[in-house]
Parts: sequence; structure tokens; C-alpha cells
Amino acid sequence: KGTYNTRLSISSEGRLAFARSSLTMPAEVFTAHADGSGVEQITRHNAARLTGLEMNPPEFFWFAGAGGTQVQGMMIRPPHFDPARKYPLLLLIHGGPQSAWTDSWGYRWNEQMFAAPGYVAVMINPRGSTGYGQKFTDEITNDWGGRVYEDLMKGVDEALARYPFIDPDRMAAAGGSYGGYMVDWIATHTGRFQALISHAGVYDKVSQYGATDELWFEEHDMMGTPWTKPENYARWSPSTYAGELGKYKTPTLVITGELDFRVPYTQSLEFFTALQRQNVPSELVVFPDEGHWILKPQNSQLWYKTFLGWLAKYLK
Repeated sequence: KGTYNTRLSISSEGRLAFARSSLTMPAEVFTAHADGSGVEQITRHNAARLTGLEMNPPEFFWFAGAGGTQVQGMMIRPPHFDPARKYPLLLLIHGGPQSAWTDSWGYRWNEQMFAAPGYVAVMINPRGSTGYGQKFTDEITNDWGGRVYEDLMKGVDEALARYPFIDPDRMAAAGGSYGGYMVDWIATHTGRFQALISHAGVYDKVSQYGATDELWFEEHDMMGTPWTKPENYARWSPSTYAGELGKYKTPTLVITGELDFRVPYTQSLEFFTALQRQNVPSELVVFPDEGHWILKPQNSQLWYKTFLGWLAKYLK
């Protein structure tokens, strides 16, 4: 059973205390000896709530991604799983992009919440992800829509080949931040999905550069500024491909926070405008009191309700 340990502290006697979670358990406090032995669970705040829930643990798989490089994926079956049924697939794309899906509990993008209505949740750790060596992480530099996109599509192919209960005719993709960027990219590069959801996605690299609070990141990943490397910014902007008529066709939900300084909300407005002007079924949700993440409890409820409502409209 996989777990994820964070917030480590050490007592004067050399005993460790840490928060442990997994994709089936919200964080609780554990202790252990300095060598990792003698693990004890100290808190059980969520035990009563968990007894009434059915959640399936993640299943891990590996496949050959771009260039034959081994890439990791995770899959969660929906509750009350029936192997005789066919289930829709939801591809979840992580942000960062230098981060990773892990066997840990989260509240903003909770994989169990996405699987609960009857979807197979698939998470791929493509090029740019952490945990697989610096070379693997660096291979997204100036290649935002390249090998990482190929890794994701091959990951979907692998899931379809490996799990016969996935319905290839009912698939959606969703992501936030860089994951939102990749959804914008997918919108112009493939029609294999029946629905898309882009949260706080980068759409136009030049206007993103001019407005983001994280200039170093843009200059690192694009290997320069828009005036020193204009070709890089143009090549990796989903906006570059908007004019290729017929590219946009997949129904797309666009979500953003007006107080987002990392990926300013105007990126989502630009994407939504392109969808609307090309008559693509699309909706825009703007949270005026949220930033890059939707954090307030009632806003979070609305976010999940809107997200799952869009999926149900096109996958059920």
C-alpha cells in the first residue's frame, strides 16, 4: 500500500512525527523511530467519515512514452465497480509542470471525487514530472506541447489497451495551470475526447509572460524572453493554432480565478473567446474572489459541481 509522508518533525529523543496520507486516506498524524520502524498512527480524525465511503486504491502501470522512455501512470476504478460494464475515462493532467501525481490525498483536485460518479480516473506523470530524475524533468524545457503531449496520448492508449472496461468513445481530459495549458493544447491537436475542462490554463505564451508573477519560470522553460526567443513562444502557444479552422470542436469548460497572478484570468478569457467565436460548445466560470486555486469551501463545492456537471453532460 502506497502512502505519502510530509511535514516531518523530530523530537529530542529522535522520534519522528509526520502527516501521512494516500489516495484513499486524508492526512493523519503518525510517528516512527528514526530508522522508519515502529510506525504508529496517532490521530484518526477521518475514520468515521471513511467508513461510509467506498474508495478504490490507485493501480500503477508503466508504458513506453515519447522516444521509448518509460512513463508512469495511475488508474482509479469508480466505486461499486462492475467489470462487466464499460466506464468513461477522465484523463487528469497535473500542473507545475515540474511536479507529479502521487499516492496522496488532496482537496483541490481530488481523484476520488472525480471517480465517484462512475468514471475511471487516469493520471499520467509525463515528461516534466518530478521523481524520475532531472533529465526526465528537464525534457519539457522548450517542449511544452511536444514529448509531454505524446506521453499523455500514449498513456491513454495504454489505459485503453490494458483496461477493457474503459469506453474509448466516452473520454474527457481536465487539468489546471500547466494542466489547463495542456487542455488548451489538446483542444487544437486532437478530437479524441468528448469533453475538456481547462482550469487556469496558459493560452497565449506572450501575454502570459507579460502578466505573470513568475518571470523566471517562463524565461527558463521558453529559454528566453518573447523578444529574444519569439519562435519558442509562438510554437508552444495554443493560441497560435486557433486560426486553423476546424481545430476547435470539443466541448470545453473554462474556469479561472480573477485574483490569479500566476496565470492571469485573461488567459482563460482569450481561450474562451476563441472557442465562442468558432461556435464550440463552451462555458466560462470566473471566481472573482479566488486566485490560482479555488480554496473557499462554498466556491470549492461550486467548482466540483460545475466540473462534474460538465462531464455528465457529455460522458453519461
